[in-house]
Amino acid sequence: MSGFVNLIIDILSEPSVLVGLIAVLGLILQKKPFTEIITGGIKTFVGFLVILAGSDIVSGALEPFSVMFDEAFELAGVVAKNEAVIAVALEEYGVATAFIMLFGMIFNMLIARFTRFKYIYLTGHATFYQSCMMAVILSVAGFTNIPLAIIGGLIIGIVNSLYPALLQPFMRNITDNNEVALGHTGSFGFAISGLFGKLVGGKNSKSTEDIDFPKSLAFLRDSTVSMTIIMSVIYFILLPFTGLDFVRQELSNGTNPFVYSIQQAGTFAAGIFVVLAGVRLVLAEIIPAFRGISEKLVPNAKPALDCPVIFPFAKNAVMIGFIFGFIGNVLAFFVQILLGTIVIVPGPRFFSSATAGVFGNSTGGIRGAILGSLLNGFLMPFFSIILMPLLGQLGFAESTFSDTDYAVTGIFFGGLGELGGRMAIIIGVVVVLLAMFAITYFMRGRDNRLKQQGEL
Repeated sequence: MSGFVNLIIDILSEPSVLVGLIAVLGLILQKKPFTEIITGGIKTFVGFLVILAGSDIVSGALEPFSVMFDEAFELAGVVAKNEAVIAVALEEYGVATAFIMLFGMIFNMLIARFTRFKYIYLTGHATFYQSCMMAVILSVAGFTNIPLAIIGGLIIGIVNSLYPALLQPFMRNITDNNEVALGHTGSFGFAISGLFGKLVGGKNSKSTEDIDFPKSLAFLRDSTVSMTIIMSVIYFILLPFTGLDFVRQELSNGTNPFVYSIQQAGTFAAGIFVVLAGVRLVLAEIIPAFRGISEKLVPNAKPALDCPVIFPFAKNAVMIGFIFGFIGNVLAFFVQILLGTIVIVPGPRFFSSATAGVFGNSTGGIRGAILGSLLNGFLMPFFSIILMPLLGQLGFAESTFSDTDYAVTGIFFGGLGELGGRMAIIIGVVVVLLAMFAITYFMRGRDNRLKQQGEL
């Protein structure tokens, strides 16, 4: 049994393998030739590996920045990092996590099949992290064994259907089509950024992609060039606060700190370049392949993919979102000190902040990208703080989950557990499911009436 469980974890927590298999399934359902099935599956698999490789490059380029920031300002507090929490939790909840994830993906497919929430969540590692959190929260509430796996799976199936639906109106605006959805654990924050962008942007707001550069600065239109320059400037600003000797001795292995900073900035831009190349490869394969699932298994289903899927649509907003999301994190840090709360250490959370910038830009242009990502970056640590009491008794005092959806899901179901125990959580799950089916029923009736009237 343990070998089977480990196989489940290995397959379902690896997005490259998972999405590759989904592409193969879609092509099989379309009865494509064997050679086309193999080609599509491998290209999708390799494309996701390219995205992951680029993500690792980006994270590696930002890691020295975090160390420099900590050294410069002598930070001490809780680290909001999903991997840190997971590493602790899996020692006790690994088996429960695997089965919750398995049931969660099954229920996600069933919900998509029988309701109007037709989103298949393909960000495997995000589902894995959410499943781990639910294993912890439901165990605290008293669930064990099969009830733990089924109720946890239902919750994962629900949130993995609802959160992409929350973002789809913005996604249609960003991508100019309705073929792909976003599957990430920062959905609630992205929606806030998009709504706030609409509030501050105005009707004729100028997109970040339409920024007019003087002819002498036209080279900044190239995102690789602009990212390298901007990140170099950010590193240079931080250097005096960190200390040149510290960088030379602890980080750069004797390389001149300014040269080292330029290298890290260039590495960051290279990582983004690799990510975008992977996105183009995956989209070229997964969307045609997914039509098989949409036609045969889940009519009108849409794949919900990770954040990089939208980066090619607003490259300037990606960089703007990253910068101002980090500024929001820093502002929240000082507010936490003033309020005397738990302190969440600021960090360059690139993917969440960059995505918030794209969503803010989609509704409010430049102002939306700046202020939307700033607000998202500011709110994220407070969401983490609110979630922590539900996890603190399990020894997660030094780390917590970083994205907004963990807090929204965890607080809702964990709060029900604290108020009314297991029965309250079960009732909560049933109520949400009934609401989803009720929405499906009433919206289907509305659609039928519009069709009869010739308006749909």
